[in-house]
Amino acid sequence: MEKELGIPVILCAARSEQGISELKEAVYKVTTGKPKPSPKTVIYDDYIEEKIKFIEPLVKKNITSTNSRWLSLRIIDGDKKLLDSLSNSIDNSSLEEILDIVNESNSHDKTRNIRDDISKEIYKQAEEIRDKYVTEDKTKINRDRIIDNYITSKIFGIPLMLLILAIVFWITITGANVPSDMIANVLFDFEDKLTLWFNTMNAPNWLHGILILGLYRTLAWVVSVMLPPMAIFFPIFTILEDLGYLPRVAFNLDHLFKKACAHGKQCLTMCMGFGCNAAGIISCRIIESPRERLIAILTNNFVPCNGRFPTLITIATIFLVAKGGNEFSFLPALSITGLVIVGISITLLVSYVLSKTILKGVPSTFTLELPPYRVPKIGRVLYTSIIDRTIFVLWRAAVVAAPAGAITWVLANIYIGDLSIIGHVSAFLNPFANLLGLDGFILIAFILGLPANEIVLPILMMCYLSTGSMVEFDSIDSLRQILLSHGWTYLTALNTMLFSLLHWPCATTLLTIKKETGSLKWTAIAALLPTFIAILVCFMTSTIFRFLGLA
Repeated sequence: MEKELGIPVILCAARSEQGISELKEAVYKVTTGKPKPSPKTVIYDDYIEEKIKFIEPLVKKNITSTNSRWLSLRIIDGDKKLLDSLSNSIDNSSLEEILDIVNESNSHDKTRNIRDDISKEIYKQAEEIRDKYVTEDKTKINRDRIIDNYITSKIFGIPLMLLILAIVFWITITGANVPSDMIANVLFDFEDKLTLWFNTMNAPNWLHGILILGLYRTLAWVVSVMLPPMAIFFPIFTILEDLGYLPRVAFNLDHLFKKACAHGKQCLTMCMGFGCNAAGIISCRIIESPRERLIAILTNNFVPCNGRFPTLITIATIFLVAKGGNEFSFLPALSITGLVIVGISITLLVSYVLSKTILKGVPSTFTLELPPYRVPKIGRVLYTSIIDRTIFVLWRAAVVAAPAGAITWVLANIYIGDLSIIGHVSAFLNPFANLLGLDGFILIAFILGLPANEIVLPILMMCYLSTGSMVEFDSIDSLRQILLSHGWTYLTALNTMLFSLLHWPCATTLLTIKKETGSLKWTAIAALLPTFIAILVCFMTSTIFRFLGLA
């Protein structure tokens, strides 16, 4: 195989880390020219070879340190970044001639996809070489293809994806209820002991309020509400990732993103956003085109991150589970799946609008290789889901939730006249909030929840309670009574969920956007764009409900 390919061949397995050191050594030797590789030349379609024949001499005349045929292929393929980097090494006349050939060929070959044709020929010859030297389990290959006939089918692919998503949400919602109650009981029992200790020490009420009713109670809420769903959702998500399903999701949605004039890889960054939007923003680095990367960054916020799921799950459970029972427990999962569909639809719509306005351009193509289905490695699943994801996100939420809870308690307990500071702000925001089917306290909760989306619902509960501190919740029924007593309807619940789905990113995500784009302008747009869309969608929903007499 080495002789036929003209390069060193190293047997290795990334999953078991076998042969990795030998691979590194071979890479080092090749980069230092010992031995110097002479890779097999792939012969492409005649129209591609014709272009190479004209461009390669111009490249070879100016650049001798790199394979001129490979550079010519990259230029024909439309690699603008490479062409920009070569512009300093190629004389102007040669560069103009190369650009003329590329532009002329593009105008005559609109029906052809050069990148696809190049990839197709490479894979064709790679398969021929593989068949000569590699023995494969045909049963396993056939099994994978049979599964993919359904998983990646134009008819069944997306419906199966939505069904899997709904099942994941259902398992998360139903599985998190009992452990969430158990953790809440332990943490709030400990709060009683802390309160007793403060009373024994004759600590002032304001200190007890800030530290226990504000800071500690916020932490207790965040941990009890967030930890169980994350401990269920992230392992399932990691199993699907390890199994090889996520690339199939990207494959199913690629044509939709292409129609929206966005990059197919944006789907992968969107999937990362389900765990954390900040991680989704960082993953946008896999998109080579700066224009398409920026579109992916600006729209990543429209899928719910783990910080928004507690609010969505709780509200869906309150309003879609029958009082005192769980006979309709699948309805919350369906409603959240519906919200995810709304988020993906808005992602596609906004991507299309951006690509036709401030970020004009033609979508670039990419080759997606579907990996074989593999049995998930339990050790990796546990480490990635618990340490890298659950603990990391929970720690981040706790760090920002604690001071936010303390500040909220102070604002809820300092009175000016008959109302607290939060009460005055709520009264000011109420007219605008009512247009959106919300109330002033809900908007305050989202504003004060900027540090972390996880604390929106705890802050809202604190605002609603006359004591100015978060209450201990014995059950979903007690939460339902609090919300209903403050005028909540199905419209309020729907619009709160929509606003939670679509509103501005959290502070961590905004800082990540600033770091990735290096621009305050795009960071501001990333905050204002989803805010405008959230307001518009809620206003439209409220208007329709009121027009139909449903509000």
